Amino acid sequence: MRHRLRGRKLGRNSSHRKAMFRNMAASLIKTVRVDEDSPQRPRVPGRIVTTVAKAKELRPFVEKLVTVGKKAVAHEQAAAEFASDADKGSDAWRDWRKSNKWQQWSQTIAPAVALRRRAFSLLRDDEAVSILFEELAERFADRDGGYTRIVRLPNVRLGDSGQQALVEFVGERDRVKSKKRAAPVVNDDPAPQQDELVSEEASEVEEPSATEADVEEMKES
Repeated sequence: MRHRLRGRKLGRNSSHRKAMFRNMAASLIKTVRVDEDSPQRPRVPGRIVTTVAKAKELRPFVEKLVTVGKKAVAHEQAAAEFASDADKGSDAWRDWRKSNKWQQWSQTIAPAVALRRRAFSLLRDDEAVSILFEELAERFADRDGGYTRIVRLPNVRLGDSGQQALVEFVGERDRVKSKKRAAPVVNDDPAPQQDELVSEEASEVEEPSATEADVEEMKES
């Protein structure tokens, strides 16, 4: 019995699962950058279709990578204060290289370099790492977790009837919440007393109008 053992084996050994999630994560990330001229461009950017079990295991793997990219962007922005705009190899670049600013830049950028190496060790794809740090990290800069969603599909997979689902990044094609209907306004005035109601009803009663016979009798008299 697999008590207290999290994760699904998915009918594969450890190395096979790692390679599968690496390829799936790289494929999902690379669909964000769409080349319109490519014949192999994805139908919908930032989305792949897989089984429900694989999608549930892939989601935390991808979201941890996005968190790594966000941490690296913070270090890169802090190191930009000490960076130089001079071309590499120029005299200005050599002076900056010998100054204390280079030491400060090197110490500040070091965590970002380590995070990029960690992401590359998990993805093994230069393009996916570039998209992760340049596009996805900026897109989710103001979001704390929950970077992906899983949506079950009604159609099963042909062959084994596996339940399918799509995994995609949030922020695109999000549903707009409908506005809730406002409750009717209730007046704060106190309820009228019984005497006031009776007086209002009496005032509204009209006196009976005189008929034509009554008018003739008044003329004869």
